[in-house]
Amino acid sequence: MTAGMGLERYAPRYKLEIGEPAGSEWLRVDRILEPDSPELTELLKRDDEASGHRSAHANALSFMSFYAGRAPATALLHWALEGRILDIRPENLWVRPHDGHGLAAVAVRSASFLPGGVETLYDVVLRQHLLPLSDELHRRTRAGLRQLHGGVAAGCAMGFCAATREETTVDPAYLLEQWRTFVAQAPGGLARLGDVEIAAGKLVYLRNTCCLYYTSEVGTGTVCGSCCLTPRDERLTAYEGGRPILTV
Repeated sequence: MTAGMGLERYAPRYKLEIGEPAGSEWLRVDRILEPDSPELTELLKRDDEASGHRSAHANALSFMSFYAGRAPATALLHWALEGRILDIRPENLWVRPHDGHGLAAVAVRSASFLPGGVETLYDVVLRQHLLPLSDELHRRTRAGLRQLHGGVAAGCAMGFCAATREETTVDPAYLLEQWRTFVAQAPGGLARLGDVEIAAGKLVYLRNTCCLYYTSEVGTGTVCGSCCLTPRDERLTAYEGGRPILTV
């Protein structure tokens, strides 16, 4: 198995392993999505141990934001830059958990592409993956679907935003238009859950929901730079000044 696609030059999260991975630490996404799967239980446990969440639903919300920002990122950027849909259907996608938050690595069976446009992207990223994952987290923890979908929206947005944070030739204005195209008709009502803006020459996300990370033992006293608990103008000012985390 070799690292592929070459998109990691835009951000480390775009490094993708090509080929079916070996080793018990890799989790196939279609199994994560099964009801009461031990794979999802393990992912939630790792996030909880890293953060010290005060409730199961806060654990679910925090996990969703981290997960959605990593698992589909390469496919989102491929579509945004090249108009091609990488085949990351759940049965073709593996993730390797991080010791702390989120995912350490992502692998895809082969560097193959699916026919179609943004509707196909909705299918492989949202309808077959992140939205069913939201449903399962809601069923397990009673975390609100709107808040979970807010994590989906934030994670997907970070796939676009991260590509503007490195020394690349990607035009933030172009990626902003691609984001708006993606989110305009996205299932799950993602367009209502936040928006992307340009600040300090980079794309930034402004959430309309909260992941409750500030309630965890690790996050106590701080909120994410994108969080709706901070007024919009203060968030933009902080982003312009290069301060990604705001103290409550």
